[in-house]
Amino acid sequence: MADSANSKNYGVPIYGAGWVPPSALRSAVEPQDDGGDKSSPESYVVLAGGGGEGNSGIRNALLVAQFDFDSNDLSDQPVARLGTGGDLPYRMAVHPVGEGLICSFPKSCRWFDWDFQRAENRSLGLISSERVLKPLQDVGQQLALTFNNEGSLLAVGGEDGKLRVYKWPSMENILDQDNAHASVKDLDFSPDGKFLASVGSGPCRIWDVSKSTSAASLKKENDEIFGSCRFSPINDENQVLYIITMRDQGGSVSKWSTATWKRIKSKRVVRDPICAFNVSPNGKLLAVGTIEGDVLIVSSNNFQVQNVVKKAHLGLVTTLKFSEDSRALLSSSLDSRVRVTIIKEEKKSGVSLWIVILVLLIAIAVFYAASNGIIS
Repeated sequence: MADSANSKNYGVPIYGAGWVPPSALRSAVEPQDDGGDKSSPESYVVLAGGGGEGNSGIRNALLVAQFDFDSNDLSDQPVARLGTGGDLPYRMAVHPVGEGLICSFPKSCRWFDWDFQRAENRSLGLISSERVLKPLQDVGQQLALTFNNEGSLLAVGGEDGKLRVYKWPSMENILDQDNAHASVKDLDFSPDGKFLASVGSGPCRIWDVSKSTSAASLKKENDEIFGSCRFSPINDENQVLYIITMRDQGGSVSKWSTATWKRIKSKRVVRDPICAFNVSPNGKLLAVGTIEGDVLIVSSNNFQVQNVVKKAHLGLVTTLKFSEDSRALLSSSLDSRVRVTIIKEEKKSGVSLWIVILVLLIAIAVFYAASNGIIS
């Protein structure tokens, strides 16, 4: 697959990806304010991956690439690269307020800081932080990492099934649950940070973070297997939870009420197994990635597929992340390819058609009335 403006091969199997928050760029620029415009037109994405342990010849690293929204163009090469030695950065969570990012490695988790370069080719990079996350040293492979919206809580789920929640940045432990699942596959905080959803084998579990207790257990139907989970980012009374479910017939999206923790509806959206999932910040769209490398954009309102990018990647999709303004979708894969898909507004041609029909009916009625002398 040849490179295109919005799809680039960076030579490293990608396991984690995310957008760099605009606040990270602003905080990097402001200390060196020269009286000019503080706004930064650049957008950056951060990537984690590599060849793992052994002599694969592919180095493990964190990468930063630049994206231009005006031209829909990813940089041909990463603008920054930070090697991680023999340790593969398997999972990653970017701090939402721009402090940096956390990566999980085979044995421990490490923190990295942003490094803004103001040279001729001014760009954003990463540096290893002096901050040591002591509670996450020698804890084994963590499969899920996530911050709440404010960046004040960090949840970590392990391959061993243990779930931990910490206050950030103090790393005070407020939830420590052994055997939350056989293995924790995914985690997500509700918009208000009150609840945490966890998915592994068995049911999806809901945790009341403020009380450090289990709040609900969402049961599977028949032969379902739960995959990813995401709360709707819209913080209102109609807040919902989405869970990816899989059966032999394909991958489905299910919607759950956060008031009753009951399933509202489910719908199959693709025949292939789903391996990546996300919800846009405005709550209007769902993104689904398959093991065949396809990427689908789905309406959160009616679960209708709005756009399909067939073979967006040559292998299974590892990560899907919407930009902060919901204008674009970042996807990555083990095929070493990174892609940005611009979200197109759905045309509301149906409404316009009804208006046209209504106008025609009124015109016919007026013509009929005039012909029969009803209107003089």
